[in-house]
Amino acid sequence: MKPPTAAAGGGKGGAVDPSVPRFRCQECRRAFVVVGVDSYAERLPAHAASGNHASSVQGSVMGASRMDNSYVVLSRQNRSQGPGIPPRPPSAAAPHTEPHQPTRAIEGSYIVLPPPAASIYKAPASEGGGAQLTPPSVNSSSPSPGNNSGFHSSVTVLKRAFEIASSQTQVEQPLCLECMRVLSDKMDKEIEDVNADIKVYETSLQRLEQEPYNILSETDFQKEKQKIEEEEKKLKATIEEAEKLYSEVSSEMKDLEIKSKQFEELEERYWHEFNSFQFQLTSHQEERDAVFAKIEVSQVHLELLKRTNVLNDAFYISHDGVIGTINNFRLGRLSNVENVQVEWDEINAAWGQAALLLHTMAQYFAPKFQYRIKIHPMGSYPRVTDIHNNTYELFGPVNLFWSTRFDKAMTWFLTCLQEFAEFAISMDKENNVPREKSLKLPYKIDGDKVGSHTIVLSFNKNENWTKALKYMLCNLKWVLYWFIGNTSFAPPSGPGHTQSLKNKS
Repeated sequence: MKPPTAAAGGGKGGAVDPSVPRFRCQECRRAFVVVGVDSYAERLPAHAASGNHASSVQGSVMGASRMDNSYVVLSRQNRSQGPGIPPRPPSAAAPHTEPHQPTRAIEGSYIVLPPPAASIYKAPASEGGGAQLTPPSVNSSSPSPGNNSGFHSSVTVLKRAFEIASSQTQVEQPLCLECMRVLSDKMDKEIEDVNADIKVYETSLQRLEQEPYNILSETDFQKEKQKIEEEEKKLKATIEEAEKLYSEVSSEMKDLEIKSKQFEELEERYWHEFNSFQFQLTSHQEERDAVFAKIEVSQVHLELLKRTNVLNDAFYISHDGVIGTINNFRLGRLSNVENVQVEWDEINAAWGQAALLLHTMAQYFAPKFQYRIKIHPMGSYPRVTDIHNNTYELFGPVNLFWSTRFDKAMTWFLTCLQEFAEFAISMDKENNVPREKSLKLPYKIDGDKVGSHTIVLSFNKNENWTKALKYMLCNLKWVLYWFIGNTSFAPPSGPGHTQSLKNKS
């Protein structure tokens, strides 16, 4: 067989018969064709007269032979000189020749084929080919069967030959010439390596054989044996002791593993409790931080409230021109101004606010302050009780020419204001307040006079009386500022305050 390029020149007109089976090289996968085979249709004449024309393979004889088994034999010429077969390796063994063989001597390699398919292949030398075995009793003019079964048996034998060659050589068959040469070179290299290994082994074996041996005597052998036995006993004792220690260590390891598991459980429980406690602690810390933040805000508000005195907002003292005011209630009258008319209701309300302010400050320092003159704030109808327990009305309307009770009520109010101012000055002295920072009234109070104007309404001008009331409110404002600066005002409570409420009632 050859590749298609080589077969194209050997066929008729270069065509390949499609009825002939195709084979491929198992390495390069190139297709093979069978050369020297005529078309099967052409090889079936009506009377099958021509034997040479009816041969299925050129140079092949299909039929029985004197051989018990079928062979594919490579001739010496084709094996050694043919271009289609790769050269034998140089180390291959020479073929064995049977001297009493009735047929021609079988030289070279051969492949045993199944008995039912006896075929002998012969390839011409021009194509470098295949197998040749010609029995003496069969010539080229012998008739050969041209039926269908003979042709297919030839193909089957060829396939079987490839399978046997594959199983024997451990190489997939068929192979092309190039792949056969590569395989042959590879096997030659392996044979050379094996031969080199054999030489190395033989050299080593010869060296070992040449080395002298020290053969012990029977006595020395027994001594050496006894020594080895003693060492063996010692080693066995050591092994037994080691096994005993191993068992003890194993039991200790089991106990330690049990304790380790217990410790792991305890550790896991501990970390669970720790995480729970950490979560609770974080929650408490967040709550604490929130409370501290609220406390800080509350302290800021508290400090602001401490610096804020309610009396300063509750009793706003100012003036409206020449008329003094308290909480926007005017205290005084002007007779020569037609557009400014102050009713007695407004004057009474102003006196009620002034009385409430003075009473609140005096009551805050009681009993340290000798509150001899009692101020009774009763809205727009305040009253004043003197040191003799005489009560006078501090509200109008009154007779401008004869208002003795109203005049005495204003005079005793002014006296109470003077006494509280003197108490404030004494408090500054006790607290070692510098004289320039101590309380000092802007208008001197002397009896019923404030500054140079009397507070009495009878036989007095409205302008002078209004100025005296304005000076009195100014002094009351200064006393209020001192009170705010020296106290953190809170509504009075306790037995003294309760008693004062009873006295009011």
